[in-house]
Amino acid sequence: MRINRIYTEADLQPNSDIQLEAGPSLHLLKVLRLKTGAPLELFNGDGNNYACELLDSPKRTANVRVLSAQPNPTESSLRSALGIVVSKGDRMDFVVQKATELGIHEIYPLTSERCDVKLNAERSEKRQQHWLKVAIAACEQSGRSRIPSIAPIQSIQKWTREISADLKWVLHHRATADKSPTEAQSVAILVGPEGGLSEAEVELALQHHFIPTVLGPRVLRTETAPLVALSVLQQRYGDFTLI
Repeated sequence: MRINRIYTEADLQPNSDIQLEAGPSLHLLKVLRLKTGAPLELFNGDGNNYACELLDSPKRTANVRVLSAQPNPTESSLRSALGIVVSKGDRMDFVVQKATELGIHEIYPLTSERCDVKLNAERSEKRQQHWLKVAIAACEQSGRSRIPSIAPIQSIQKWTREISADLKWVLHHRATADKSPTEAQSVAILVGPEGGLSEAEVELALQHHFIPTVLGPRVLRTETAPLVALSVLQQRYGDFTLI
């Protein structure tokens, strides 16, 4: 039987009873129509899975008993950060969702010379919170119990200057790829907008020790390139295996 995984901000302790927030309560009671005694798995971002059961609940609030805690083994040992220029439409949602499934730890939405998305402070904060919800939903689906951080939107200049990692890739189709090291415990990937990074931005990345990287002979879309790069890096340095 499939057990539903639900994220909560509540403090979770074995042998305790809690009330879930309005959103999860609505999903469990009204959408899934779960009954008293239904098994659940909760997580709150601390790295554990919590086995729970649904208690007798009123119409709007789900009461849950926390039974036990178990460390979640799904986190990759490879620390990964993605800096990606914000794109139009739902492309950014797609990247956040799939990067979370692939084990990303940190996502940095960026502005750049060719970025077409212009947001004021209020809208930027709303987008950041929206992307966090996308990441949480991806964690529920993929079995992760740690939520990747979603940073506030910042300039590409600030990010390339401040990000630290054993291996840093800047993806652009004009690159002549340099050789990457044989070992790395942390990686950072820089991906430009639909029109690509400008020559000045590529040069800036190179000045901060990014390695120019091209992922094969075909030009990949801005939402495809980071996912391919993450897959390659997880296979080379992380927890992806080929049988």
